[in-house]
Amino acid sequence: MSKIVVIGAGIGGIPMAFEMKEIARKGDEVVVVADTPTFHFVPSNPWVAVNWRKPGDVKVELAPVFKKKKITFIQQKVSKVKPESNQLELADGNTVAYDYLVIATGPKLAFDEIPGLGPQGHTQSVCHVDHAGESGEFWDKFVQDPGPIVIGAVQGASCFGPAYEYLFIAETDLRKRKIRDKVKMTYVTSEPYIGHLGLGGVGDTKGLLESELRDKHINWICNAKVDKIEAGMMYVTEVDEHGQEKKKHELPFKHSMMLPAFKGVDAVFGVDKLVNPRGFILVDKHQRNPTYKNIYSVGVCIAIPPSEQTPVPTGTPKTGYMIESMVTATAHNIREQLDGKEPTHEATWNALCLADFGDKGVAFLAMPQIPPRNVQWSAGGRWVHWAKIGYEWYFMRKVRKGVSEHAYERLTLRMMGIFRVKAK
Repeated sequence: MSKIVVIGAGIGGIPMAFEMKEIARKGDEVVVVADTPTFHFVPSNPWVAVNWRKPGDVKVELAPVFKKKKITFIQQKVSKVKPESNQLELADGNTVAYDYLVIATGPKLAFDEIPGLGPQGHTQSVCHVDHAGESGEFWDKFVQDPGPIVIGAVQGASCFGPAYEYLFIAETDLRKRKIRDKVKMTYVTSEPYIGHLGLGGVGDTKGLLESELRDKHINWICNAKVDKIEAGMMYVTEVDEHGQEKKKHELPFKHSMMLPAFKGVDAVFGVDKLVNPRGFILVDKHQRNPTYKNIYSVGVCIAIPPSEQTPVPTGTPKTGYMIESMVTATAHNIREQLDGKEPTHEATWNALCLADFGDKGVAFLAMPQIPPRNVQWSAGGRWVHWAKIGYEWYFMRKVRKGVSEHAYERLTLRMMGIFRVKAK
């Protein structure tokens, strides 16, 4: 019998463990190693950051769920992946052996790449529930004495949706408090244009999002490189379409949330033939590492090339539906290897996103994610806000029950009512 180890307990790791347990042979052991006792629902973090949710509202204790599913849970940080010996080195000095490994760690947040960026610097973050909780505490104080806001995503960022979401959710909260008139808002992004999203745009995301910014009196700067951030001041270089300096900006702020670039976690960074120079896991079309045939990876931690070259570097996002498809393909491929066969399953790398704006929102679908596409579609309205709430409820319910049923496939696409996409 084989030991299948999953590193990470996020939106990729949790369904990976559940689905692998269902597909594995009787007697195979599924183990999850994670440095946190709880799962947290990352898409809700922008709500947490303005206190529309509390951190505890979007967390699930993992130990009871895994015990019910007969999945072994090791709450410990992985300090090093050792593919040559099929072992994980843990922070407490112990080791965990594996027959098959699935890396679902998510990324390391590269705040250190820009002086003054991040919670240890001068900006807030919605990348982790703990950061969002701290941001919510800051928000309580900010609304008592408001001032200019700068929100966006720095050079190298690959996840732009949460920046737009937090921007508009914060704006909605300010309007509800009737203090919007006291706050100048600026969106700063490495995207070449509004609505690019790291995807070259999807449908009319450019028009939809630009319209929302104009309607809400929000200024924006695209092709932006953040040079440094000091207390109350952000220094930004705007470049032209050739990457040449166009204008320098000094943006005063009383509150700022900027999404960082991502890179691979320390446990895998620099492991030869496992990761690329940024530390992202190298995988083939079956989610399997080309060198280490018993290592797979799913989620934000895998290496995907940019959708196109942009004047300021941008990465390609990995959305929830895309991750769910990776999980299904990986589980079936490991089962095929357990049965002595070669992997045959491929994920459908399609992008589906619900971007909530607090009272309405924008949804988009790209099939495949990187152009040229067979289908691209975008639309906005109040239904997106309610669909996002429904998705949160549905996913959290499934995690608590330990069920691998895919929230995006079975809820979001059905609610949209126009497409039904199945993983190969």
